[in-house]
Amino acid sequence: MAPTVPLAVLALMALVAPGLGVAPGCDYPAPRWCSSRDTAVTCKVESRCPNLPHPAAAPVQLSLYYESLCPACRDFLVMKLFPTWLLLPEEMLNITLVPYGNAQERNISGKLDFECQHGPEECLGNMMEACLMNEAKNFSTYFPVIFCLESGSSVTKNLEAVCPPPCPSCPTVGDIPVPLTPPCPLQCLQIYAPELDSGRITACVQGDTGVALMHHNAQVTDALDPPHQYVPWITINGKHTDELQAQAEASLLGLVCQLYQGEKPEACGGSKAPKLPSGCRR
Repeated sequence: MAPTVPLAVLALMALVAPGLGVAPGCDYPAPRWCSSRDTAVTCKVESRCPNLPHPAAAPVQLSLYYESLCPACRDFLVMKLFPTWLLLPEEMLNITLVPYGNAQERNISGKLDFECQHGPEECLGNMMEACLMNEAKNFSTYFPVIFCLESGSSVTKNLEAVCPPPCPSCPTVGDIPVPLTPPCPLQCLQIYAPELDSGRITACVQGDTGVALMHHNAQVTDALDPPHQYVPWITINGKHTDELQAQAEASLLGLVCQLYQGEKPEACGGSKAPKLPSGCRR
């Protein structure tokens, strides 16, 4: 008994040129025309192959220009950006962090120096986070550490928290000492990226590499078009508008889900009404 040809293939064969002619370059037999998207494109029958996998959609590109001690920046990073990143698959959202913000770069006797809006501690925080990114390379490694830094009480002191020594004179419950001060917080590196060498990050902050990274961030920030007027300054797919900024601050998850052209995950939902942007103005 001759093998049965699927109806879909018979339909395809009937749609091509008379005499079963096919597109030039299509050397595949009819039963294989829908076997892959490349084959269907070569044979010019992709519109007749409903079960072909869809090509991967490009991720939404989000860049955050911020400064480490700006309250509005910390709020957006901790309360909006980090939760959105956790909820969405990595192929859906690509994030670039640029810690610099409203800082000013100065050349003093041939040596670069930086003046930050919230003082020297903010410059240190910016450089720490830039050095952390440079050392870790992988976004999924350094972003949780930066989240930890920005959500703590002190950005510059949370990278490595020094625990107080044991207290022999503290009261005890059974054999367990009860400290008179709150328990020592674990350092952010130890919690989220124990594989990173804190010594290398410190060397970066104290050396020429940290200065070079901040110079790069200064150039990237100064090249923004339109120029940033406040931080956090958010660009989506390389663009900044008041509307995009307001949507990102109101419902970042909703905005990313709206813009993504691929299959939406379950986490996607409606966006809230936009609000006016706020931040640390220049």
